[in-house]
Amino acid sequence: MSSSALRGFATTFRPSALVALPCGLHRPYEGSGAVSGSFKTVFGAPVRLRVMSEQSFTPALGRFALPRVYDSLIALTRERVWRGSVAMHAAVRGGDVVLDVGCGTGSLALLLRRVEPEARIIGVDPDAKVLAAARRKTGADAVEWRVGMGDALTSVTESGSVDVVVSSLVLHQCPVAMKRAILGSMLDVLKPGGRLVIADFGEQRTKAMRLAFRLVQLADGKDDTQFNADGKLPGLMSDVGFRQVREAETVSTVNGSISVYTARRG
Repeated sequence: MSSSALRGFATTFRPSALVALPCGLHRPYEGSGAVSGSFKTVFGAPVRLRVMSEQSFTPALGRFALPRVYDSLIALTRERVWRGSVAMHAAVRGGDVVLDVGCGTGSLALLLRRVEPEARIIGVDPDAKVLAAARRKTGADAVEWRVGMGDALTSVTESGSVDVVVSSLVLHQCPVAMKRAILGSMLDVLKPGGRLVIADFGEQRTKAMRLAFRLVQLADGKDDTQFNADGKLPGLMSDVGFRQVREAETVSTVNGSISVYTARRG
């Protein structure tokens, strides 16, 4: 898509047509308005926020799309390219325990299972609806699907028990404090030397990618997403305690540039 076409699309964009491509996995944070019966302004209109027990999260594709359309729409982000890259860098081996954080409808978890049938794959997501969609897919019986929060992964698996943690399109929409909490939880469940592979919107290095990324920021807000767009996520990963942090690949999409980050627990 050309820059002019992207500009025209952004100009005529309407909330009723909005599809937020990332999926979130976090607890409520101060100022989120995530309390029972509260309202938050979205595109100038009051929207009632839903609460699940004492926790809140942004569902797959944000609040404006249904789980059943997730796979069709996520394909717009060239998912086969970056999911394949995640699988390659994860380098899953037989006997490995793999945790997919924010697994959504399970596409990445199922791919990793196909790549290495002898691995134990666990998909965790706070949204029971998307997990139900994941369980309906071919081969889903071979994956363990668990409801859980990204900043509390020890509720679904033990500390220091996981060989590989993967995650896709989760962190960019979280507040910085929550990005840190989720990364810290990932570090906690990894074994010493364990591998982390994240695919998410990263630094938007060109004018075209910055313009394309405005679509994501329209959906998820600039405050939380700009951190990723400025290329700061690798630094945060290092600050949390990960070692050998690097941006392994970048993939240009109609929604901006997606980066594949790799790291290890020391």
